[in-house]
Parts: sequence; structure tokens; C-alpha cells
Amino acid sequence: MGGIFGFIIDILGSKVIGISAVTLGLIGFGGGYLEKNLSKDSKITVILLVMGATIIYETFVYVYKSIVLTSNVEIMLFIQKLLIEIIYNAVLTIILYPLMQKFGYKIEDIFKNPQILTRYF
Repeated sequence: MGGIFGFIIDILGSKVIGISAVTLGLIGFGGGYLEKNLSKDSKITVILLVMGATIIYETFVYVYKSIVLTSNVEIMLFIQKLLIEIIYNAVLTIILYPLMQKFGYKIEDIFKNPQILTRYF
């Protein structure tokens, strides 16, 4: 899912196609690995994961743009932007996570419970 949404982000608003897809794909892969070890019911854990994913994504994209596109390296401006995005994503997570959690549990039930009609067997 991360790779697909990253590709859509790249198509809609990026000069380089593939950077967001790869980064969000790796973050999604890491999230899938951590899902088995961490509780989805703890809001603090989810907020910390969102903050970590924001740091990883923004740092990777910034370093890539700095090296490949030879942008000016302005560390203080990057840190300021990163802090704003971390706070913004954390607030959005606090507001939207209960809705996403309910939707996620419904989707999980659909895919994990086999929908077998026993009267036909």
C-alpha cells in the first residue's frame, strides 16, 4: 500500500517519480514487521510510529533531493520543516486514528475470517 500511494504522490506532485514510492514502501514493510510486535490499541505507540515514519520519509527525500537534484543544503530550514510536519502528523493521528482503527478492524475481519457458506458443502 505504501508503494502504491507513494507512486500516486510522485505522479501528482513530484519532479522525480519513484522516490516516494520506494520510501513509503519501505516504511510500510517496516510497519508490517512491527505490527506483530507492537499493540495497535496503544495510541502513544501509534503516534510514536507516525512520528518516526515522518522523520524517515522526510529525511530520505531531503537527502535524495540534495544529492540527485543538487539542491541547496539548508539544515536549519529542513529541521524547522520536519518539526512542523511531525507535530502536524501527530495531531492528525490523534484526531483520525479512532476512525482508521475501526475501519482497519473491519477490513481485517473480512480478510482473516473465511466467508464460507457451509450449506453448499
